[in-house]
Amino acid sequence: MLKVFSRWYQQIFADEEALILFLLIMVILVLMMTLGNVLAPFVASAIFAFLLEGLVASLQRWGMPRLAALCLTYVLFVGGFLVMLVFVIPLAWRQMLALFNEFPGMLAAVQESLIGLQQTFSGIISEKQLAQWATLASEEFTRMGQKVLSVSVSKLPNVVGIMIYVVLVPILVFFMLLDKDKILAWMAAFLPAERPLMHKVWIEMNEQVANYARGKAIEILVVGLVTYVAFSIMGLAYAALLSLLVGLSVLIPYIGAAVVTIPVALVGFFQWGWTNDFFTLIIVYGIIQALDGNVLVPLLFSEAVNLHPIAIILGVLVFGGLWGLWGVFFAIPLTTLIKALLQSWPRRNAILEAETITE
Repeated sequence: MLKVFSRWYQQIFADEEALILFLLIMVILVLMMTLGNVLAPFVASAIFAFLLEGLVASLQRWGMPRLAALCLTYVLFVGGFLVMLVFVIPLAWRQMLALFNEFPGMLAAVQESLIGLQQTFSGIISEKQLAQWATLASEEFTRMGQKVLSVSVSKLPNVVGIMIYVVLVPILVFFMLLDKDKILAWMAAFLPAERPLMHKVWIEMNEQVANYARGKAIEILVVGLVTYVAFSIMGLAYAALLSLLVGLSVLIPYIGAAVVTIPVALVGFFQWGWTNDFFTLIIVYGIIQALDGNVLVPLLFSEAVNLHPIAIILGVLVFGGLWGLWGVFFAIPLTTLIKALLQSWPRRNAILEAETITE
């Protein structure tokens, strides 16, 4: 048994750099699992700085000095941050509370529809099944409404802490962008001088994670804004809340768009019924999804993520369960990074062959 374990250890950790990289990944995971709430402002700031660095680099390539590019990027970031904080999030929250307040009327409409359905398919759907469905829907909606209201009430004492995060994150983002080279040099001082594996993984991460994250951020903004404009023109109720959900749905491949279709269709049905406005809403929503998948995504992501759908869904489930929305956002690039680690990880046989060739 010990020989098997020793052989496995030598094969996996044949290279000293591989062992250091493994320990570094374990330390980061432990810190995220144990101190995730404490480090949340720092992690969020690092993610924002990572995303904004692409815009700074682009402005530099266009001939703008780094300090000027950094200031312009930071002003755009703070402006967008304030718009989300002051207008978008409060509006979406108010609409969500209003939506839950209208649930009793929606339940009555659902019951009427089910009664008509039962009369049409009396031989398939019984009155007992109809009553069970109505009771289940009522209990589920009531539980969801109580949960939302309890969350809103429980968060009131934490207003001071939230305001600290609101002030702290932009400050951290600014200094991370300003002193990027110093921070990276300080971190590199703790790593081995010769680190080809880490360099290869970093290049892979920078290409995959950076491009994917920035592209997804742009996709969320574009899809959410276009959806809000379309829903507002049509006069759909809760346009801000629904457009925010549609924008965030692009984070979850294969599933997000299908899931968000349900609240969009339900709100449209409760507002208009089986009318031309309702079918127009479904057509417009389908056009937005089609343009996103066939036009916007190919433009933003020049290189397709070479992952099996099972790996993508598994990554969304695992990282989403660990880190919530941020885990869902970075599920695909993190899964790609794990794939790059597995492919780049040195093997003992490969090292022996390299040493033989060198000799």
